[in-house]
Amino acid sequence: MPKFDSEAFYERLLTFGQKCQNLVSKLPLTVYNNEFGKQLIRSSSSPGANYIEALESLSQKDFTHRLRICRKESRESGHWLRLIYEANHSIQEISNQAKPLIIESRELVKILTASILTLEKKNLSIR
Repeated sequence: MPKFDSEAFYERLLTFGQKCQNLVSKLPLTVYNNEFGKQLIRSSSSPGANYIEALESLSQKDFTHRLRICRKESRESGHWLRLIYEANHSIQEISNQAKPLIIESRELVKILTASILTLEKKNLSIR
């Protein structure tokens, strides 16, 4: 299991999803914002759900697999956030909300990557 506080990390993932949802609710109604928003809602809500699955996993292999899914979805969220930012950069409120979320998605990817690497290193030393 991870060395950091799993409940605090889950709350961070939950907050990330909630802030992305809030951002999407403020997007102007355009064809591209509609699509970007739908994709962001899906990808940003997935890491929290998959993290819960990871914590309930029965093996280290499954735990690591779920963390990889969390990382993939966090990375994808960063992609949609960047597209939203670029498409709406002239709208100050959108820019102000999107920038920190882009940074947060990168930080989540880094945390998850470090956890995955630690687990893989432990797994190699067990063999």
